[in-house]
Amino acid sequence: MASLIIIVAMFVLLWILLIRPQRTRQQKQQQMLSSIDVGDEILTVGGLYGIVQEIDEEEDLVVEIAEGIQVRIARRAVGTVVKPDEDEDDEVVGDADAVEDELVTVPEGDASLEATQKRMS
Repeated sequence: MASLIIIVAMFVLLWILLIRPQRTRQQKQQQMLSSIDVGDEILTVGGLYGIVQEIDEEEDLVVEIAEGIQVRIARRAVGTVVKPDEDEDDEVVGDADAVEDELVTVPEGDASLEATQKRMS
């Protein structure tokens, strides 16, 4: 009887630690794949970034990986949907004026490492 309890306890532990988290990951992946739409930026499992241009009748994606270059990929080859970082865009726009004020034109003769270190100190 004790060995049966140990076997059942091991199965429950295995289910909690391995099977349940794997199912959760699979469900999230399926949900992400089904939510892909035209205009989304994606990253494939092969490491290519691209923007979804259209979804064809076979549910494959036509993705633009460079200007004028489109490839057809299987939906299951998508690793993730890349979310735009709106916060970083705002910071760059806000700091652009400050950066322009700080730019310094250095004569070619003073562009050496030693001359730069002297100017910085």
